[in-house]
Amino acid sequence: MKRVKKVSWIAFGLLQVVLLTLLAAILLEQRSLSYLKITEHAAWQQRDYLIKNVQIVPMTSDTVVTDQRVLVREGQIAAIAPDLEAPGIPVIDGEQGYLMPGMTDMHVHVWDAQELGLYLANGITSVRNLWGQPMHLRLKESISQGELLAPDFYTSGPKLTGSDYAGDDNLQLVSVAQAREKVASYKARGYDFIKTYNGLTPELFEAILEECRLQELDIAAHPSAALPYAAHLREEIVSVEHTEDIVQQALNYQLDTAGLDRVVADYASFPSAAHCPTLVVYFNIYRLLTEARILEAPELNFMNPLIRMVDSEAQYQRWAGAATGDSLLAGKILAQHRFHLLAVRKLQEAGVNLVAGTDAGIGITPAGVSMHQELAFYREAGLSAFEALQTATVNPAKTHDFLANTGTVEVGKKANLVLVEGNPLKDPNTLRKPLGVWVGGRHISREQLEGFTDRARNRKNLLPSVLRYGEYLLRER
Repeated sequence: MKRVKKVSWIAFGLLQVVLLTLLAAILLEQRSLSYLKITEHAAWQQRDYLIKNVQIVPMTSDTVVTDQRVLVREGQIAAIAPDLEAPGIPVIDGEQGYLMPGMTDMHVHVWDAQELGLYLANGITSVRNLWGQPMHLRLKESISQGELLAPDFYTSGPKLTGSDYAGDDNLQLVSVAQAREKVASYKARGYDFIKTYNGLTPELFEAILEECRLQELDIAAHPSAALPYAAHLREEIVSVEHTEDIVQQALNYQLDTAGLDRVVADYASFPSAAHCPTLVVYFNIYRLLTEARILEAPELNFMNPLIRMVDSEAQYQRWAGAATGDSLLAGKILAQHRFHLLAVRKLQEAGVNLVAGTDAGIGITPAGVSMHQELAFYREAGLSAFEALQTATVNPAKTHDFLANTGTVEVGKKANLVLVEGNPLKDPNTLRKPLGVWVGGRHISREQLEGFTDRARNRKNLLPSVLRYGEYLLRER
């Protein structure tokens, strides 16, 4: 009996140590986020500015409007003219830099608040999170309440799939009734839209679409192989994700240009449909296969530590294993990537609404910086610099109502702005180092943006990340 009592006390003591360790890790992470907390930076309370001496890249057309001033009032663009005056509010001298709308990354996976700072540091002022978890609802609340400085943040609910599609990252639906109940519950809890995923049967898919109509919820669709690819071009679906699935599902893994033309024609006949390519995440498979020390690459220092430890390593092992059975695999991946470039060019030429997304936050695709490579691929595909920038600015504004007030520099639009040194229509690389960013009218200086990058490098929040993922498994699955 004494032995049992002793063991119980030891177990209780160990449990207390574990709980205290976890609590300390959470508190330390929260303290480390002070650099993003609006209440701790008096200047971020200010949402009225006069920005002078700027060249405006409005993104309403392929042009630059020289020697302008922009008046921002309460986080919105109130006036644009060369001779504006606004006594009593802060003036920022753009020193003949170029002012353009902030970018939107339409396909990300956010794991911590530090990633939000990385998006801002790369000129991204809106993000669409495509794997909703409870932590994202809390982030939304903190941002909407003016507590946390971040891009405009919108999130899907958990990924919805069928009962036979394995993986703890998905919610396996077993009935039409459950599909309807989940959609309604996600709306009630505050998720912004629904993500459908591979593995959905026609019955489940139709039930989700019908419930989304009733709930007035948009859908972003990762195509399901259980459906014809063209079945995803529906009124309720605002974007279809991943050019790779044109190859892997619509074309049955064949680099078939005639088949591609049919897919492009389907998109063109359904003008409300947008396509989100996410080329960079697929190209990173090629990097996994060809760069021996890829897991030591400097950009991986900006990945969430849990993802880097688990997902980055798992993807490396997966593709390394696949390559041992197929010595030509790297060449095949590269050939498919090049076919993706062709698909993007054909979709652009057909007038399809292309919206930039990176799939950042998984594998070896870090937040923020991956957008620049994504846009570079669009230019490699044949898009002009203006057309490529449209995919990250004005084009996303055509999808969801919650993005409609962004994407251009116009009176009445939200003051989500980026100031860069050079003309992004001639040198898109100038976007890699913004001189300043405004999100909802709050100004972030170049020095602060560099601080966001430094704070996100090799961050020490593994335990809080594990707890958040555990919460997702317990709450959502």
